[in-house]
Amino acid sequence: MIFIDLKKAFDTIDHTILIRKLRKYGVDSSSLKLFESYLCHRNQKCSTNGHLSNTAPLSCGVPRSSNLGPLLFLVYINDLPNCLTSASPRKFADDTKITFAASTLIDLENAVNLELRKLQRWLITNRLSLNIAKTEFIATGSNQRIHALSNNQIDI
Repeated sequence: MIFIDLKKAFDTIDHTILIRKLRKYGVDSSSLKLFESYLCHRNQKCSTNGHLSNTAPLSCGVPRSSNLGPLLFLVYINDLPNCLTSASPRKFADDTKITFAASTLIDLENAVNLELRKLQRWLITNRLSLNIAKTEFIATGSNQRIHALSNNQIDI
């Protein structure tokens, strides 16, 4: 299993890509205008040491403190399974787990590396980044299977 962690997942959602995906999923034009207004016309300011910055437009991100933010994030990553062939992703808000099955360590290594390359291309296309420090790989199996493979190295 690979436990995927995305860097600033909710803050890096590209508005143009999200609107395109909503259109692809059949959201009608008047609803798309509502989403565009909700997402695309937001600004931010930053306060540091009592000094307020100038207003700057936000070109990406979905509000986290709303019920709509996690739903829009799931719409955004809904096509992630399409990039994988031998792995099964499980998504819950910004947490994704990708599972693999293999009969040998070499088969597992090959499958994981292939799927990670595909995932990398999907992340680049969707302007998302993997948080390497918080992404984990865990191999599981029966005690006998793990013991039999314990002397082998895996390079993932």
